[in-house]
Amino acid sequence: MLRTALRNLLAHKARLSMTALAVLLGVAFVAGTLVFGDSVTQAFRNASTKNLDGVAVSVQAEYVSTDGYAFADSGEPAETELTTELADRVRKLDGVSAVHPVVNGNATLAAKDGSPYNAQYSWQNLAVNWVPNSESRTGGSDSGKASQDSRYPLAEGRGPAAENEIALDSSTADGAGYEVGDTVRFATDGPTLTKKLVGIVKTDDPRVTAGGTLALFDTATAQKLFLHEGQFHELTVSSTPGTDNEALTAAVAEALPADSATATSGARLADEQAKQIADSTKALTQTLLVFAGIALFVGIFLIANTFTMLIAQRSREIALMRAVGASRRQVVRSVLVEAGLLGLVASAVGFALGIGIAAALRPLLNSSGAGLPSGPLVISGATVAWSLVVGVVVTVLAAWLPSRRASQIAPIEALNSVDLAPPVRAMRLRNILGGVVTGLGVLIMLYLSTLKRVEESELMVAMAGSALTLTGMIMLAPLLSRPLVNLMGRLTTRFFGIGGKLAQENALRNPRRTAATAAALMIGLTLITGLSVAGHSTEIAVKEEAVKGMTADYKVTMERGMDPALGDRIAGVDGVEHAAPMASASIEASGRFAMMTGADPEKLGEVLDLEFSSGSLADVGPGRIAVSESFAEEAGLAEGDTVTTVVGTGEHTAKLTVVGVYGDTRLVSNAIATMDDVLPHTYDGTLDSVLVKGDGGALEADLREALGNSPLLKVRSPEQLTKDEAGSIGAMLNMVYGLLAMSLIIAVLGVVNTLAMSVFERTREIGLLRAIGLDRKGVRQMVRLESVVISLFGAVLGIGTGIFLAWCGGGMTESSLATYETVLPWVRLGLFLLAALATGVLAALWPARRASRLNTLQSLAAD
Repeated sequence: MLRTALRNLLAHKARLSMTALAVLLGVAFVAGTLVFGDSVTQAFRNASTKNLDGVAVSVQAEYVSTDGYAFADSGEPAETELTTELADRVRKLDGVSAVHPVVNGNATLAAKDGSPYNAQYSWQNLAVNWVPNSESRTGGSDSGKASQDSRYPLAEGRGPAAENEIALDSSTADGAGYEVGDTVRFATDGPTLTKKLVGIVKTDDPRVTAGGTLALFDTATAQKLFLHEGQFHELTVSSTPGTDNEALTAAVAEALPADSATATSGARLADEQAKQIADSTKALTQTLLVFAGIALFVGIFLIANTFTMLIAQRSREIALMRAVGASRRQVVRSVLVEAGLLGLVASAVGFALGIGIAAALRPLLNSSGAGLPSGPLVISGATVAWSLVVGVVVTVLAAWLPSRRASQIAPIEALNSVDLAPPVRAMRLRNILGGVVTGLGVLIMLYLSTLKRVEESELMVAMAGSALTLTGMIMLAPLLSRPLVNLMGRLTTRFFGIGGKLAQENALRNPRRTAATAAALMIGLTLITGLSVAGHSTEIAVKEEAVKGMTADYKVTMERGMDPALGDRIAGVDGVEHAAPMASASIEASGRFAMMTGADPEKLGEVLDLEFSSGSLADVGPGRIAVSESFAEEAGLAEGDTVTTVVGTGEHTAKLTVVGVYGDTRLVSNAIATMDDVLPHTYDGTLDSVLVKGDGGALEADLREALGNSPLLKVRSPEQLTKDEAGSIGAMLNMVYGLLAMSLIIAVLGVVNTLAMSVFERTREIGLLRAIGLDRKGVRQMVRLESVVISLFGAVLGIGTGIFLAWCGGGMTESSLATYETVLPWVRLGLFLLAALATGVLAALWPARRASRLNTLQSLAAD
């Protein structure tokens, strides 16, 4: 039986090639994802390790946040107890070779041409102090290296040593177009500053190699910008050779002030960073694996269809084997061995292709701002094993049912036919089960569409409901194929005559096979349609909410907030008629957390047209607030209610009276109060934004100039606001389309494979058609139309199911997006149908050509 399996595999190389290609593509996606995940994790880990090279102990202020910044609620830089005196005390400990006092901050640059550089990712724009080795080491230093900072080797020039000097890393300098001697413009928290570029350094900091920037200042300047004189955010301690770093960590900890700083060993810090890196890359890897799973799931239909047809074509051979003594188990085993060998070969080739996919993923994602560090590809034994196991298991699993079906055919029955229709009883059971599964999925989705608030548990229920609905539709596809294919057949018959009628009959000859072929296309189009409808509807809702009620011409914001004094400066710009500064602070009412916007009600009314269901904006005053409709419903508030709440991050308690309820808009928060009731309790004492209404002229350039043309500044019109709000949704959909393209490619292969084998099965029939007058063109047309009918059948089911799932899921989105309503993207849906039509035409090219070139006499003699 093993020899039989090998012979069958080699005898049907052409027929199995596309099945192998489906396995190959699915495995390539899985292997590529696993290799990519391991490679990115290792690249981050290597960069972190290299960045921590030589760090025996890290001393950090207790309240410094994880991103390296420390600001008090007042907006003033925080104070720390990591002082110059403490650094000197640690430097004198036994085993310490050097102490680097570190000041961390953030500086966003303007490129040499004046445009903001990497401003959209300002949190990645790092700023640190330059510490010459002569200042950090306990002993003498080589004179040639005394002016160097061992953490940041110089590539050109020198380190900054005065208040008017700055250094940049090489990638930042190249990207922004700066050279040593140029004047660099930058901003830390608002006003634009300028300094002379005196040096360019190299760095392995993963935050920089992953797409961030690095600016270096002398220590005094860094302290002035980000902290206080003589204070630091961190002390990095290097040890002498042979020192026990754990013991040194304990000694450093004893030298620190109690409850104000912590000492962590370099090894532990590296382990913590490695864990954080693994966690941060896990989500991306899991997302990619989901799409790889979808591709493999689609491939199952192609594989199962192929083996079903191959077994049907070999039914006489199987019958003879049964007649001469082969058992049912041996027949099953022969088919599964054949499938296993096919899966093994395809998986091996797919793994090699997956390495190429992994290599291409990193630059592809980086081009969209992912910021992944460079590094070698990591190919682990586990990845190799999983790739091969997945490919083989999927192939064997897909071939199991066809093999069981073949083994259950009686020898005399198999000798009578090469194309057996599925038993009526089996089809009836499948239809009943499919109806139950589909009904259950539909009921779940309809229930979810009625929810007004969505918890995390409901998201899992939604996924289960979608899976049940899709699975049920796959099971019902043979039943649905007859009415839908008949409908399409009427069109093909009307426009193409006898060729269209033959295509219709051929598609209906074996409903199970037609359904299995169309199901692969249906799955891909269900997912793409569902995401397109949901994405399109969300995009429209977000655009509407982004500027809902906005009568202003511009919204002015600045990364890290705006100084309140800038609101008056904006109001004084020529051409500005109204300017409404806004700030925000947190509140809690009736157990519901929310944000409250502070503004001058009169000024706000000039730039914003809010729809009040009760009360008005004019009623807002000291101690009197208006709340949004969604927050009023969640917290059970109405006009006239009084709530006692904690305002801001401190412990300020205020008694606030609700004087109005307004429609939700993204331009203001869940509640509106006076500026005096909010600004003193904001996190950093800054404004969020200023809404500006002009006299009709262009004001962007004047506003930028009035605010020092800071790289952190954003001056956006309503059109730019809607574009920014919806831009991420479009980018996400494009990425999803690219990931789902793999499943559609496999679906196309399924149509090609089915048609090719169908042509082989109908060789004698095609010969008879040729003999009674059907020419080559007619044969080609018949096969093409059959392909188009199958493809359109899958497309109609997929698009219809996708629209239903998106409509039901849309009800869940309404809880967080008040203006959401399901809007069908008719142009995209039309393109999907055209794509299905094109799929049918392209998939039929080779089978149709092969069918038309069959020799009539040889076809009549075929058995």
